[in-house]
Amino acid sequence: MRKNISILLIFAIAAVMVLSACGKKEEPAKDGAAGAKTAPASTVRLGIFKNVTHAPGYVALEEGLFQKYWGDSVKIEVTAFDNGSDFSTAMATEQIDIGFVGPGPATNQFIKSKNFRIVSGSNNGGAVLVAAKDSGIASAKDLLGKTVAIPTKGSTNEISLRLLLKENNLNVTTDKTGVQIIARAPADTLIAMRQKEIEATLVPEPWGTQMEQEGVGKIIVDWNKIPPNNGNYPLTLLAVSDKFLKEHRDMVKQAIKANADAIDFIKKNPDKSYELINNRLKALSGKGMDINLIKAALSRLNLTTEVSKDAIEEMARVSIDAGYIKDLKKEQLDLSKFVDLSLLEEVKAGK
Repeated sequence: MRKNISILLIFAIAAVMVLSACGKKEEPAKDGAAGAKTAPASTVRLGIFKNVTHAPGYVALEEGLFQKYWGDSVKIEVTAFDNGSDFSTAMATEQIDIGFVGPGPATNQFIKSKNFRIVSGSNNGGAVLVAAKDSGIASAKDLLGKTVAIPTKGSTNEISLRLLLKENNLNVTTDKTGVQIIARAPADTLIAMRQKEIEATLVPEPWGTQMEQEGVGKIIVDWNKIPPNNGNYPLTLLAVSDKFLKEHRDMVKQAIKANADAIDFIKKNPDKSYELINNRLKALSGKGMDINLIKAALSRLNLTTEVSKDAIEEMARVSIDAGYIKDLKKEQLDLSKFVDLSLLEEVKAGK
């Protein structure tokens, strides 16, 4: 009798353990933690600028590198942006999943929304300071009392301009006692240069090269002298929403690989790359570009996956001083969750 009770007790305990195990739910990995397997998305919404400083993204799309890693069944929806502010807003509001953007507006938006991050570099530098013909401006010091155009307020180009002015002991003002900054799209700035309405501009390539080739302006500070780090600062970065990363971590790693492969392709196949870049530019903007202009512009880019966290933090401090990042003191700045290069390191390690 005692033996039968013992056997029944063993069965009862076993049954409880089985039911308990069945009732447990496996916790999903947070932020797409390493080792977690994530299901592929059926559609990926990718954002990119209509500018050759996003050349690796162009080549990755034209050569089918994203498709190669993600698979033919994945639909890629590409949205073209004119500036980083619009891109960053779209990512923060989950209108796009992944894409290429500059650090200035992306950092400004991250401070507010904290729901996306940088996972890789794509291009360092590529902006130049151009003085209008007959403006009398031969160096950055000559900008005193002048008006300088930048693509958009709070852009990476404006941050570089502010750092350049500081290096030359010049202040940003609203009158001629310092330097006045206005926002104007590069295409409009080119027209204004032709009409002698703009005295100088700090713009990304290929606009500076085009202004110089047309004879309406002259590059007075080349890309490798633009701060911070003498041009070796992040201008184009690969960003991803936290939601997409959590749900599709493997696809984010594959996007990092596609970006790296595109950089390698451009360096090994420059002539072919010029054609691919022109094709994608035409698809995004409806207008192509002279191949020689693309070639000249790319000579001023440092294509790389490397990211300088120090440079991004320095630019963020400038944004705080300029009032683009509000309610935050410089000593409170923490971008550790914004610049997350852990997946890039995994890709480099072959994981």
